[in-house]
Amino acid sequence: MSHAQGYQLQRLNETSGLMPEGHANRYDTDDSVSESETEPQRREGRVREDANSTSDTGRRSDSSRPSGSRDEEDSANLRYGATHLLLLIVPVSLCMLVVVTTVLSVTSYASGDAKLVYIPYKEDTSSSSAKFGEALINTLAFLGVVVVMTIVLVVLYKYRWYKALYVWLIGTTASLVFLFAGIYLVELLDKYNTAMDWITYALIVWNFGVMGMVVIHWKGPLRLLQIYHILISALMALIFIKYLPDWTTWIVLGMFVIYDLVAVCCPKGPLRILVETAQERNEDIFPSLIYTSTMLWTVTMAENETPSCTPQQHGGDHGDDSGGSGSETEQHGEEAMTSSERHACAARQLGTPAEAPAVRQKRQRRQPTGRSNDKEEKRGAKLGLGDFIFYSVLLGKAANDSGGDWNVILACFISILIGLCLTLLLLSILKKALPALPISITFGLIFYFATRDLISPLISALAEYQVFI
Repeated sequence: MSHAQGYQLQRLNETSGLMPEGHANRYDTDDSVSESETEPQRREGRVREDANSTSDTGRRSDSSRPSGSRDEEDSANLRYGATHLLLLIVPVSLCMLVVVTTVLSVTSYASGDAKLVYIPYKEDTSSSSAKFGEALINTLAFLGVVVVMTIVLVVLYKYRWYKALYVWLIGTTASLVFLFAGIYLVELLDKYNTAMDWITYALIVWNFGVMGMVVIHWKGPLRLLQIYHILISALMALIFIKYLPDWTTWIVLGMFVIYDLVAVCCPKGPLRILVETAQERNEDIFPSLIYTSTMLWTVTMAENETPSCTPQQHGGDHGDDSGGSGSETEQHGEEAMTSSERHACAARQLGTPAEAPAVRQKRQRRQPTGRSNDKEEKRGAKLGLGDFIFYSVLLGKAANDSGGDWNVILACFISILIGLCLTLLLLSILKKALPALPISITFGLIFYFATRDLISPLISALAEYQVFI
């Protein structure tokens, strides 16, 4: 056999994989050895170039996106905003409905002789100026208590005193779902002259309270949590309507417009500090204080698996029989990875997107579970329970002082909802936390006094003289 034929047979064995393992090729030169040593570096360079070109393509595709896709995205955002607007209007309306119905039917909530502990005056004088002075002092005392409690809440949260904070919140929730709910049930039984033994009463209050504590501070169905949020907001609003004097209530509502603006919009406002601290820690503010249209804890599905950037060892049951070194196992694992997996791994290591945004968006649509659901859940509409309470106080007080005049009630109701819609519109434009009380309460106060002093007398006069417009 000639030397040329032997060389051809030698190369044929190498390419077919029949060369004995560890057999040195005496025909390879030093240049081929250096090429084999730099091959991983070349492969890594090609992966980097592919990843960079892919990211550049994604950016170009974003910049050159047609106007039709932008219109679709805008319409989707509008539908999203309208959906979550309804998800807030419905519970706010239900809360105000409960308060108005209770005030008009249960007279003990409409006129209470008692007052809160931190309210110094009862406004029992006949002089208007004296009533205004007493109401102003009562408002300052009430506002001082609210400010101190808010600052304490922010300090406990900022310095991570979570145990004291949870004890406080749990105690407050327990007083609402046990004590105030029990008082409300007694008032209803007395109003409708219904007899109930103490054992049945205790069982009802106990079950209602325990279920509320579990749902609010642990977990439970979303609808049940929303019902409890609406009920405890209505109970707190009824307490304020019952125990706050008349003039004090209206001045408190006006002062809270200013306080809410300062607390949320000022750089050192307590509520703004609370929101910014929660955003820095990537945490959600306490579920007992926030009404939400979504439930964060319900997302328990695992994240979508991504290809690992570390080579996998495909030894299986044959791992003990292989007898190969670690470098040989890594080499086989690297060969087992596909080119797309290597591209994705290299792109993650470089911090660049492994695919164009359009492709990534299609892939996320095909994968409805995982982190995409988590992000969608966190985008749910949220509103503080304090906003529920003061909306209901305004409407309930309007219903009580107007004597059940539905012109006044409907005017205040519509004005509150219009203010809420404008607040959500500003929220979508400014993309930051905004107070929900100022616009709605301002509209409500304006429409209440305008309807009570102007529109209702005009309608009564027109009806008396049979004048139809």
